[in-house]
Amino acid sequence: MKIILENIGRRFNREWIFRNVNYTFENDRSYAILGANGSGKSTLLQVISGSLTSSEGTLCYRQNDITIDIENIFPELSLAAPYLDLIEEFSLSEHIDFHFQFKKYRDGYDKKALISLLNLQQSEHKSLKYFSSGMKQRVKLALAFCSDTRVLLLDEPTSNLDLQGVEWYLSLIRQFSKDRLVIVCSNQEHEYAFCEDKIVVTDYK
Repeated sequence: MKIILENIGRRFNREWIFRNVNYTFENDRSYAILGANGSGKSTLLQVISGSLTSSEGTLCYRQNDITIDIENIFPELSLAAPYLDLIEEFSLSEHIDFHFQFKKYRDGYDKKALISLLNLQQSEHKSLKYFSSGMKQRVKLALAFCSDTRVLLLDEPTSNLDLQGVEWYLSLIRQFSKDRLVIVCSNQEHEYAFCEDKIVVTDYK
């Protein structure tokens, strides 16, 4: 999978968040989008995911030199981000079932394996509204990592995680990032230290 940005810009009202972003994201590589809070990292990631339209420029997804229309890209992308809400009325089991109505499991994984990865076997039927913020973040990450997608998008992936949770996240990176295009939005080095390429949003102001 390739994601190609040509002269991409996004503005809110009259203020440009970024402009003239020309960049190609390649399969089997990892990228960090860097910048201070409020610099536009998340906005750029949302444009890349197709969930937010750019104000100018073109966005293209290609697989084996075949262009994929933006309305068909959802099955190819996994996203974990603080602004994505879980359905808190669902139990963990119900939310996993709901998520995988729209995505496929990675090879070797099913609901039981995912819950085991989370180490939440005792909370399988517990409503998500009773989960701590750290537990909810773990669920978001596990759903993204265990979905069979070519592209993995992570925005502030260790938000609300303690030191043990950070180590768990890094273990997921080692286990699930191979043969995928990985993009991490962050201003904390431990979240993106593994990334091969880095993009600074303020370079496109």
